[in-house]
Formats: sequence, structure tokens, C-alpha cells
Amino acid sequence: MSAADGSVADRLAELGITLPSVPKPAGSYLPAVRSGNYLYTAGQLPFADGELVAVGKVGAEVSPEDARGVARQAGVNLLAIIDSEVGLDNVARVVKVVGFVASAEGFTGQPGVINGVSDLLAEVFGEAGRHARSAVGVAELPLNAPVEVEAIVEVRA
Repeated sequence: MSAADGSVADRLAELGITLPSVPKPAGSYLPAVRSGNYLYTAGQLPFADGELVAVGKVGAEVSPEDARGVARQAGVNLLAIIDSEVGLDNVARVVKVVGFVASAEGFTGQPGVINGVSDLLAEVFGEAGRHARSAVGVAELPLNAPVEVEAIVEVRA
């Protein structure tokens, strides 16, 4: 976002998004690690108010359309981590997103699901939110979550 576009907080308010608090990691890892001008986040599940917003495999228990919203919620959690680590206004660019989709047998729509987080990042950061990406189908995710996402962002010096 350019300075003329206002702060990222203003954009979040326009979108009706309130960032959650960052949960404690569920294992022996950090929510994010900064190395130089890059921040690498840990994978984020689609929690809202301390609960997963959906469980199950996409293409079976979770529809692809619902899974896209689930991915968006995981993206909101990514934003919360980025904000807590470096502040959202200090993001120069979202570099890469990796999305994992717990997929029912034969489900091949992972890219459409992960568009939920990709679209969110573009809405929040504008052109700086457009990124490289991988969308990967997996057999299982922690806690039977349908989606997990992680990101690499470039931080202003």
C-alpha cells in the first residue's frame, strides 16, 4: 500500500476485520522468525475465538466454497502474527504464501481454496499483497483442520 492509501489498520477497518490475539504455539516453535528484512511465519490454522471454524477434508466434510472462507480466516491469523512481530504498516511486500489443504480423495481444487488467503492479502496490502504461492493437497492437518497457511513477508528496513 502506498502512504496515500492510508494505514493498513484503516484498510482492515474498511474490510470489517478485527485481528485476533496471537495464540501460543502448540509445539516447540515460534509464531514467526525474522531474518534480515524477511519475516517467516509458522503455519496458521483457521481459528476464530479459540475454535477451528471448520474441521474435516475439503471435498468431503468441507465444501470448496466454505474452505475458501476457512483459508481467509487462516489468513487473518497470519496478519495477526505479522502485526505482532513487525507491524502491518512495515510490510513492504508479501513474498510467498504456502497453503496446505486437507483433501478428500480426488479433490484437486487446492488453488481455489488458497485463493481465500491470497485475495485477503491483496485486499489488505494492494499490489504489495500479490505474491508467489504454492497450494498443496495433503492427507491430514493438525486438529483435523481443513487448511493451514504460512507466509514470507519482506519488512521495511
